[in-house]
Amino acid sequence: MEKSKRKILVTGGAGYIGSHTIIELLEKWDGEIVSIDHFANSDPATFDRIERITGKRVRNHAVDLCERAALDEVLAKERGVHGVIHFAAFKSVPESMADPQKYYHNNIASLLNILEGCVAHGIGSFIFSSSCSVYGNIANLPVSETTPLGHAESPYGYTKQIGERIVQDFTRVHPALRSIALRYFNPVGAHVSGTIGEAPINPPSSLVPVITRTASGKIPLLTVHGNDYDTTDGSCIRDYVHVSDIASAHVLALEYCARMSETERFRIFNLGTGKGVSVLEAIAAFQKISGLELNYSIGPRRDGDVAAIYSDTTLSERELGWVAQRDLDEMMRSAWVWEQHSAQ
Repeated sequence: MEKSKRKILVTGGAGYIGSHTIIELLEKWDGEIVSIDHFANSDPATFDRIERITGKRVRNHAVDLCERAALDEVLAKERGVHGVIHFAAFKSVPESMADPQKYYHNNIASLLNILEGCVAHGIGSFIFSSSCSVYGNIANLPVSETTPLGHAESPYGYTKQIGERIVQDFTRVHPALRSIALRYFNPVGAHVSGTIGEAPINPPSSLVPVITRTASGKIPLLTVHGNDYDTTDGSCIRDYVHVSDIASAHVLALEYCARMSETERFRIFNLGTGKGVSVLEAIAAFQKISGLELNYSIGPRRDGDVAAIYSDTTLSERELGWVAQRDLDEMMRSAWVWEQHSAQ
């Protein structure tokens, strides 16, 4: 792939997927990378870690994307932005069930503002961080990009459904815009260096950081939310995919935007491994690679969870040229190395 000199703006650059994508961009995209992140659920030290890995310092603007005037100031300063990768959003399913207003306000208002900013400042490429939660509870698996979307089981999932439609409609009425929505399945793991990984400021609700924090003693007990689902072992099934594989897809998506035609300016791609793994299987995988026995118990189902979901990645393989490279053992191994590193 030829390197580009074009400037890329990453929103939520200090976040989990955003930081790994910045590393991928710094290694493969020969242009300036700029971030916007006001650290609502991330650590400013993430940029120090990125610099240790890449030798490059990323400029960050600590701006809330819901503040349109502040965003416009940033875009006016950062002239010549070619593309935006939009990660900045709240993402906890349980929190969204408890505080839906917070999620609707932040996730939708920030998206509208950044899209309006792209149009106003002539930014032509837009990559939207979507989620497999848009599918809801689906009977027929695996899900492909043409699978009809079901009822979103959480306000978080609904913001992603709404977000995709907003991006599609903006792209339809602004001919200069090219957009891609990437539907992540369950990103896990950490950078191979062990220097950077998932480090939310708020208590984690995703399975793998809960597993690693239980193993390190930060969490006393891991609760498996339900063992009475209609699945192989009664626990929820997910498609876990390494965060560095997810990150690599964003570079390919930016290149794909440059090839999009006048008639097809919005695309959706699944990012997963195509393999379903249950919660209990994930716990067993971690115990195998770590040699530790986790302290866990079975609890009631959690509101907002779907029973099972995993991906059909045929389209992303054919069109993006993207295939997940790392297996479940590597996901767990890298997550555990990061947990031990971050505890030091």
